[in-house]
Amino acid sequence: MHKGVVYALLAAALFGASTPFAKVLVDEVAPITLAGLFYVGSGLGLLACFIVRALATRGSTADQPAKLSAADLPWLGGATVFGGIAGPVLLMLGLSLTPASTASLLLNMEGVLTALLAWFVFKENFDRRIFAGMLLIVVAGVLLSWEQIPVLGVPWGALAIVAACLCWGIDNNLTRKVSASDALQIACIKGLVAGSVNVGIALALGYRLPPMSTMLTAGVIGFCGYGLSLVLFVLALRHLGTARTGAYFSAAPFVGAMISLLMLGEVPGVVFWCAAVLMGAGIWLHLTESHAHAHLHEPLSHTHAHGHDAHHQHAHDFAWDDKKTHVHPHKHTALRHVHPHYPDIHHRHRH
Repeated sequence: MHKGVVYALLAAALFGASTPFAKVLVDEVAPITLAGLFYVGSGLGLLACFIVRALATRGSTADQPAKLSAADLPWLGGATVFGGIAGPVLLMLGLSLTPASTASLLLNMEGVLTALLAWFVFKENFDRRIFAGMLLIVVAGVLLSWEQIPVLGVPWGALAIVAACLCWGIDNNLTRKVSASDALQIACIKGLVAGSVNVGIALALGYRLPPMSTMLTAGVIGFCGYGLSLVLFVLALRHLGTARTGAYFSAAPFVGAMISLLMLGEVPGVVFWCAAVLMGAGIWLHLTESHAHAHLHEPLSHTHAHGHDAHHQHAHDFAWDDKKTHVHPHKHTALRHVHPHYPDIHHRHRH
């Protein structure tokens, strides 16, 4: 299995697994405060990982990730504002005005909007097979969350949830722009900034922080379900592109639903298995994709960890071990060839 797919599915599994545990805290902590604590836990946990990694690799030039550059900051800033700040606030507003059944269905719009933005705004390639796979995955998510006939309730609540999904779709596409850089650094910054802002908003609105034990629990859930999941999501973006990563990530609700059922000692019903079949079919269409054609690599300059494969044939003005990956600014000359590929950081060409 392509490693980008593995990253995306692991990201989905971690995020999906965090949902049942997060629900335990919902009755104890205000939603916006809880969202902030999740992000703070994510950022602090990843900061600790970042420091440990820096100490462990100090003085080594091999296997180092590419640090964020000044050119990356606008993209990362936009992703943080849309996905880490605006999205959660709009979601909390929408949840306060909308029935839970409607909210569950509307949250499936994130995958749809992510793909539509990737395909039609950022010009990521797709074909009928990928479109059909995404459609099956979305239908599976809708079926899974359809616990009762939804009531629209107050329209502003539904619009707020759709707006939150749009924010996360923008976030996913902007994050792809910096996905060649250090995934740990990206996720750490997003967590610390978004967490600080969201907790600040909660305190400004008059909400109080919960007991320390609850904050620690929220922090651990945030570190695993938001922090590590985001690191893997960024790595998947690097290898698969936005729409395909979003499609695999849509498996997250199934992980959460399965864990919830196990925690309650229940056996999944017919609806769950029907949705699982649709989800499996959609993922199978993506897994069995074979996209190969003659394509031209335009000249490109960027920085990321790489070895010397067919796409990286360049000279160095420093000593290096050709058996290990290394990081430095490098230029790609124009290259035309044929091989199977995904819309990764080296294959963002027109069709």
